[in-house]
Amino acid sequence: MTFYHFLPLDNLPRAQLAHLPTPIDPLPNLSAYLGGPEIFMKRDDQTGLATGGNKVRKLEYLIAQALERDADTVITAGSTQSNHARQTAAAAARFGLRCHLVLYAPGGTPPADTTGNLLLSQLLGAQLHWTEERAPYAATMASVEQDVIRAGGRPYVIPYGGSNAYGLLGYAGAIREFKAQSRGMEPFDTHVFASSSGGTQAGMLLGAHLAGLTETSRFLGISVDLPAGVIINQIITLANSAARLLDLDWQLDPGTIEVNDSYLGGGYAVVGEPEREAVRLVAQREGILLDPVYTGRAFAGLIDLIRGGAFTRQQRIVFWHTGGTASLFAFADKLL
Repeated sequence: MTFYHFLPLDNLPRAQLAHLPTPIDPLPNLSAYLGGPEIFMKRDDQTGLATGGNKVRKLEYLIAQALERDADTVITAGSTQSNHARQTAAAAARFGLRCHLVLYAPGGTPPADTTGNLLLSQLLGAQLHWTEERAPYAATMASVEQDVIRAGGRPYVIPYGGSNAYGLLGYAGAIREFKAQSRGMEPFDTHVFASSSGGTQAGMLLGAHLAGLTETSRFLGISVDLPAGVIINQIITLANSAARLLDLDWQLDPGTIEVNDSYLGGGYAVVGEPEREAVRLVAQREGILLDPVYTGRAFAGLIDLIRGGAFTRQQRIVFWHTGGTASLFAFADKLL
């Protein structure tokens, strides 16, 4: 087992899983095509671990907690095509832990086709439990936890999205990584990313405080499924709990939280024309694959904001690619 420490989080164990730092790539073709701000992309789709994604950063802290507590099994939950579930299964395999995944499907019935993240989760050895309970899947995960205990296992439950005080520390560290990596570059005005369970955005805002970026950069979450007010409340709770964990004399100012919920479309994982355009545009202009649920919807929001004049040509935007491209294969009929 490998642990390493990263100031100011050096009092907490961290399991080495991610390939870091991830690149910051300019997107000159898209920037020219859209005629707006200069756009860059932070490539957290390249964190490694079973096709990569943002959950790897969170899992470094969460798996470390499971190992510290002598767990032999991890349990988590998500949708049928959950990126978090797939990456949790991979992290468990890396550290020799059993993995149980609670996955949502209509009626609790598994889909006819095994593709995308669902295929990878099974290849990684996860045991699947199907449910019709919606996120955060607490009741079903509690039931699975009791079954594991009765069978003599020692489970550690990782919440939906990996979003708790430990998980969000991955993105506090990511912002410090970004600051060090972008030293010597022209400053960035706004960070844009998909926001759902709130953990990634909460971690970024904590990281911005630690890195001294709060006064110079905006952090704009594009909601992919929930009303802004719900996500904002989750972000406040998560960020403040992480601050207490780190013994910081700091509380998140609600006025600094920006969540745009104008791009929910037909609902979670319902692919519409904005997502199709974003996925195709980024692929055909920059050779980069977005996923249709998270990064596709968030980038579609960014495109619309640029076209609506929300940013000037002089500004510099960094879009955080949080991964999920494995799910593209499950949405072929919606994208072509």
